[in-house]
Amino acid sequence: MPMISYLEFEKPVAALEARIAELRETAQNGDIDIASEIRRLENKSAELLASTYKALTPWQKTQVARHPARPHFKDYVDAIFSDFMPLGGDRLYGEDQAIVGGFARLGTRRVMLIGHEKGNDTQSRIRHNFGMGKPEGYRKAVRLMEMASRFGLPVVTLVDTSGAFPGVEAEERGQAEAIARSTEACLALGVPMVATIVGEGGSGGAVALASAERVLMLEHAVYSVISPEGCASILWRTSERAADAAEAMKVTAQDLLALGVIDRIVREPVGGAHRDPDAACAALGNAIGEELDNLAGKSADELRALRAERFLRIGA
Repeated sequence: MPMISYLEFEKPVAALEARIAELRETAQNGDIDIASEIRRLENKSAELLASTYKALTPWQKTQVARHPARPHFKDYVDAIFSDFMPLGGDRLYGEDQAIVGGFARLGTRRVMLIGHEKGNDTQSRIRHNFGMGKPEGYRKAVRLMEMASRFGLPVVTLVDTSGAFPGVEAEERGQAEAIARSTEACLALGVPMVATIVGEGGSGGAVALASAERVLMLEHAVYSVISPEGCASILWRTSERAADAAEAMKVTAQDLLALGVIDRIVREPVGGAHRDPDAACAALGNAIGEELDNLAGKSADELRALRAERFLRIGA
């Protein structure tokens, strides 16, 4: 079993699992039979983990969505898709590695796959700019969506960003306009589009890849107009009230499904996707496949009407 990085609220589980590890080491080094005690503690740990994750607060879900071991775009590509052919550049300025896209195959179906990549270690996180897209990334997404329309390929997006990159150079190159164009391209697509919030869905940087007729969320993902820390800093002048902000903002998949902002929740393994990435990937692949099957055969006008209806219905 890989080493798990425990979150603050998981400390009771961490203590139990540390005790189990000690007993296993004792059993290996001696003649004492403590198998029954190990099984008892394993059952207790599993029950505690399950009960903890059934009652997560919005702020705790935010922590899970940001877990460093949570699967990212590359992990989903490796586990769910095949024949991935990345396509780079916006044909205007350059290549943005925070937003990755290209041709791929989901089962027997060819798709255009686009998503945010955060990276999984210090070097790759810097290279991918922690998943914060720049204007050239969103313009690349527009280029790939238009290409998908020309070839009649459905578009699948995997959203995982704290927000678009807010740096001066991004603003100089038209960040807001690029995000708006990407959102417009999603809404204008003449082919099916399924978007999934797999980790963080932050602000316009997420909406630019998630304006689809079917929007899914992993069970412990979060989706909001601003981070809880940012919201707390504005409302209360301190980021220490991030938990209060997360509660008020309705950032969880469960809240957003009730509000009609998303269409479906994809269940995660007990303890979050980072505890069993293979199971999380399999569940997501099945869900995306089912949604694409449901959208197959619809005309371009029907698909655009579905998108318009779902977004105009929010808050009505």
